[in-house]
Amino acid sequence: MLRDYISWRPHEARRRAIVKTLLYRALMVLVTIVVAWAVTGSATDAVNIGVAANVIKTGTYYGYERLWNRISWGVTAPER
Repeated sequence: MLRDYISWRPHEARRRAIVKTLLYRALMVLVTIVVAWAVTGSATDAVNIGVAANVIKTGTYYGYERLWNRISWGVTAPER
């Protein structure tokens, strides 16, 4: 059953949140660079846009996730 493979923990470790954030943002950097390159035609401009936008978004995402970890609404206790 699906429940046997999914752990429903109300909070995740800080290290896990950091790893998830960094891996997701790395993927988004690539997406942003590809889109910016298609729009600007310049690889240099695309990399600058991709890096700048995603440094800001990484910090924002991490803070947002940590904030939601403090909100108990919609989180159920694991079954014993």
